Amino acid sequence: MTPSAEAGAVATLIRWRLAARGVVAWALVALALFAGAALGAPRVGVLTMAPGEVFFERFGHNAIVIDPQDGREPTSYNFGYFDPGEPDFLARFVAGTMRYRLVALPLEADLAHYRASGRGVSVQWLDLDAKEAGALAAMLEVNARPENAVYDYRYFTDNCSTRVRDALDAALGGLLKRTLTASSEGNSHRSEAVRLASPAVWMGTGFHLGLAAKADRPLSRWDEAFIPMRLADSLRTVERADGRAIVASEAEVLPHRLAPEPAEMPQLGFEAAVAGFALAFGLLWLGRRAPRAVAAFAGGFWLLAGLAGTTMLFLWFGSGHDFAWGNENLFLLSPLAWLLLPGAFRAMRGRPPGRLFGVVIVLVLALAAAGAFLKLMPFMKQANVEWVVLLLPLHWALARHFRRLAATTTADR
Repeated sequence: MTPSAEAGAVATLIRWRLAARGVVAWALVALALFAGAALGAPRVGVLTMAPGEVFFERFGHNAIVIDPQDGREPTSYNFGYFDPGEPDFLARFVAGTMRYRLVALPLEADLAHYRASGRGVSVQWLDLDAKEAGALAAMLEVNARPENAVYDYRYFTDNCSTRVRDALDAALGGLLKRTLTASSEGNSHRSEAVRLASPAVWMGTGFHLGLAAKADRPLSRWDEAFIPMRLADSLRTVERADGRAIVASEAEVLPHRLAPEPAEMPQLGFEAAVAGFALAFGLLWLGRRAPRAVAAFAGGFWLLAGLAGTTMLFLWFGSGHDFAWGNENLFLLSPLAWLLLPGAFRAMRGRPPGRLFGVVIVLVLALAAAGAFLKLMPFMKQANVEWVVLLLPLHWALARHFRRLAATTTADR
C-alpha cells in the first residue's frame, strides 16, 4: 500500500470512529430523555443550606435531591466536596486552582452535618416534566461517577451553586438562563462576598481589600446564582411560557439555629473617613510629644502595608484569582513600604531614619495621592473609597511627621 493510500485508510478509520462515538453520544442523550417516561418520573428538589459559622460555610450551600418515589431513599447530589488531604491541596488553594467533586449520597447522610451544626435547610420541589426529571437524574448519575466527578473550582463563576444552576438549566432547555440573564438586583461579586463574610470581620475585610474592579460589575440574576440563597430566590420567579411556575412547593427540612445572614454589605465610608483623619491628626499631635511612639506605629503600619501590597501583587501575577488582578488598593498599600521599615526602626531608637527613607516616604505618599486622584476618572471603577479615605490621611500624617522630624534634627546639628 502506498503512503497516500495508507493515509486515506487512516483518515477513513478516524471518521468511522468519530461517527460511532457520535451515535453513542446521541443514544445516551436519547436514553436520558426517555428515562423518565420509561421508568417513572423521579421528584426533583433543590436543597438550600443556610450559612454556617466556619469560614468556608459563610456563603451557604445547595444540592440537587432526586427522589425516585419507589420506596428507595432520595439521593443528594452535592457539588461541594473537596479533599484537603490531596498532596497539592494547599498549593492549589493559594494559586486559585482548587479541585472540587460531585458526590452522590443518601439524603439523610448529607443532612447530618447541617443538623449537627444548626444550619437551616429548605427544599424547593420543582415542577419538571417526566422527560426533564429523568434526563436530569440520568445526567447527575453519570456526572457523579469517579471519572467524571472532579471539576476545577472557581469561587464566583464555577462553584457548587453554579453547578446546580447549570444542571437545572440543561434539564429545562436553557429556560433558567434566558429568564435570569434578563434581570438584575444590582448586586456585585464584592457586595455579595463582603455581605456574607462580614460576620467574620477578618474575612469581610480581606474580601473588600483583596477584590479588584472586576468584582464590582453589576450581576444579572443568572450570575448572582453563585450564592445558593440567591439561586433559591430566583427559582421562585421562573415560569414556563404557559405561566406554570418551576417551583411547585417549598418546605423547611431543618430549622436554622444560627444568626441570620446579613441583609446588605456594610457601608462604612463615613466611619472610615472619620477614623482616617482622627488617626492622622492624632499622630501629628503625638509626634511632638512622643516621636518614638509614632515611629513604632509607623513600623507596624508599613509592615502591614508591605504584606498586603506583596500579597496583592502575588494574586495579580502569580495566581488564578482573576477577581484580584489589577487591584487599585496597590496605590494605597504599596510593597515599597518594606523599604521604610529600617528607617522606622532607627527612628524608634532616636536616630535619623536616613536619606533613602525620605525619598521613599514621599514616593509612597505620592502613590496614595495618585490613587485618590484617579478615583475621579471614569476608568477607575473599583469600589474602594473606604480604603482611600482611611489610608491616605495616614500616609500624609506620617510623611509630614518624619519630614518635620528630619528638619528638627538638621536644625539641631
